[in-house]
Amino acid sequence: MDDNLICVGAVMGAFGVRGEVRLKSFCADPSAIETYSPLTTESGKSYEVRLVRSVKSGFGAQLSGIDDKDAADALRGTKLYAKRDDLPTLPDDEYYHSDLIGLEVLDTGGIRLGKVILVQDFGAGNILEIAGKGLKEPAMLPFTLANVPTVDLKAGKIIADPPEGLFPDLTDI
Repeated sequence: MDDNLICVGAVMGAFGVRGEVRLKSFCADPSAIETYSPLTTESGKSYEVRLVRSVKSGFGAQLSGIDDKDAADALRGTKLYAKRDDLPTLPDDEYYHSDLIGLEVLDTGGIRLGKVILVQDFGAGNILEIAGKGLKEPAMLPFTLANVPTVDLKAGKIIADPPEGLFPDLTDI
């Protein structure tokens, strides 16, 4: 996937019979997704996006070239990407999820804890999912200033001060 593209939404399926889709926006201002149009899929297909109405968990939207329910249903699960240059510049303490995925995570003593494999948001704030040595399952680290005092995108690393017991004692591994 092109590093210049950021996932801003996903098609959840058809909405009605005239080719509208149910669109879930991942933008801080959900309706801003329309302003980043045209949006691109992972396969490189581009769509002009027009939001038609608010619906539960998203929007009813019209994508260019999608004129019937079957075509809209075929897009279910399709992620939509905007050009990074079209998105707003973020303040110093905010990050696009895609910029965090893949960063190395070190504790405050410099011991490697793992790598960010996913950023989750279940409604109570972002959580970094970290896979690493000695972990049977990925650790879920709340992405707060107390737990993650430093994010250095240029160096490709995060310094974390995780809660006690979240990671095994890696000095023994």
